[in-house]
Amino acid sequence: MADHDDKGAKSDPSCWGRIKMHPLVIDAKPQPILIDTANAAVLVVDMQNDFGSKGGMFDRAGIDISGIQRAVGPTASVIAAARDLRVPVVYLKMGYYSDLSDLGKSDAPNRIRHLQIFGVGESMTAPDGSESRILIRDTWGTDIVDDLKPEPGDVVLYKTRFSGFYETELDSVLKTAGIKHLIVTGCTTSVCVESTIRDAFFRDYHCILLTDCTSEPIAWDASRSNHDASITLVQILFGWTSTSDQFLKAIEERVQGRFELAE
Repeated sequence: MADHDDKGAKSDPSCWGRIKMHPLVIDAKPQPILIDTANAAVLVVDMQNDFGSKGGMFDRAGIDISGIQRAVGPTASVIAAARDLRVPVVYLKMGYYSDLSDLGKSDAPNRIRHLQIFGVGESMTAPDGSESRILIRDTWGTDIVDDLKPEPGDVVLYKTRFSGFYETELDSVLKTAGIKHLIVTGCTTSVCVESTIRDAFFRDYHCILLTDCTSEPIAWDASRSNHDASITLVQILFGWTSTSDQFLKAIEERVQGRFELAE
């Protein structure tokens, strides 16, 4: 069953129906890339309340979330277009068990940093009035932001480290569905997004990062931001970069071309 209630279940990849069409040609860097929608998926990384909503973990820690919020609109357009083509949409969410047993051993850097910097597991009252806990599964904080909510047929997977491939079912889900190309969106650019792209590269996936669908608050005001550095790394080594406009343009051109052939 699909997790349209946003609680971490996943749909059966074998049930994903695809619309057969000629490959998309997306204007990208370092060069245009050809994508067959029959083996593509949209990956939405960590677009959840704790990172992108007022009252969430980042906001409570004084971290500027405006860039993440600006990425929501373009990401929503990409997701809508993907659903129209029956291209799978896979959500990743950072979230831990209530007892923090999956946060890492007592001396694990992942556990130490999350407890010291972000107070993972601390109780809080969410903006909607519900009782919540920071980065804990099935609470307001780990719900996907309102404008990007999963729908029936989407896949939603929890992760406990920055990479979406670390001890998750992501690779299995993608391989079962025959996925080769990943249209990557989400936050934050230089941490969870880049970590996931690197691990995807190691597993021979072709990643296209849509740069207006991602954001990085760390060093955002530096002369060369971490966001820009990650984009450069993806362009040079780990995949391709493009934008939501180019992705949507490629779909429009392909659909228009199909109509012209039909005439």
